[in-house]
Amino acid sequence: MPGGRLTNEERQHIAAGLAEGLGYTEIGRRLGRPASTIMREVTRNGGSDDYGADRAQEATRHRARRRKQAPPPTPPVLDSGHGRDPQEVQDFTESFTALLVQQGLPKMAARVLACLLVTDSGTLTAADLVQRLRVSPASVSHAVTFLEQQGMLRRERASGARRERYVIDDEIWLRSTHAALQMNDALTAALQRATEILGAATPAGARFESSAEFLLLVSESLQKAMEQWRQSRPAQSAGSAGRQ
Repeated sequence: MPGGRLTNEERQHIAAGLAEGLGYTEIGRRLGRPASTIMREVTRNGGSDDYGADRAQEATRHRARRRKQAPPPTPPVLDSGHGRDPQEVQDFTESFTALLVQQGLPKMAARVLACLLVTDSGTLTAADLVQRLRVSPASVSHAVTFLEQQGMLRRERASGARRERYVIDDEIWLRSTHAALQMNDALTAALQRATEILGAATPAGARFESSAEFLLLVSESLQKAMEQWRQSRPAQSAGSAGRQ
């Protein structure tokens, strides 16, 4: 697998691939590069709709000049052990953060979430996050508040401990889905109310009614998936214990 920085020729191929409607994986396959490298390159330089090879090449030169002028940054703190390649962990964290941003998560919230997810403990303090992400405490505080509202982490303070910790666990996506389900139910109720006010026999009322029916199906599917996941947990835990 070739390493090093992308060349101008490779960037031209990326731009051509995006114009063809190719995904990051296929573009990476053609260039012999990881899909995460392509995603990071495109996200950093305008996104898939506004990527330009020449502009990306110039931006890279500009960043390189700035790095030469600035003192070398402190390397990020990563969990050690388990035979992991620190650079691979860092590359994945960056690409996963970019994916979360594409899914609609604010950038700083995405960085905090990804940072927590790649730690084995799933637990970090505000000071830990400030050190690892090299951002201000205020930035961490705002991101944590947002993630907590979405049910994607929780706060806890050990007995006698002075510092608050931010925690994620195996139920992170369950809580997030539950929060999304609550919002979906509220929206469905509003659509049903609009149908009553406008009249189901009118074009506008029929539009609201159809939307409400669709969201009802979404809610039912989410509830079923959540219940199936809960029921599978005891079986998974028992299977893991049996293999030990």
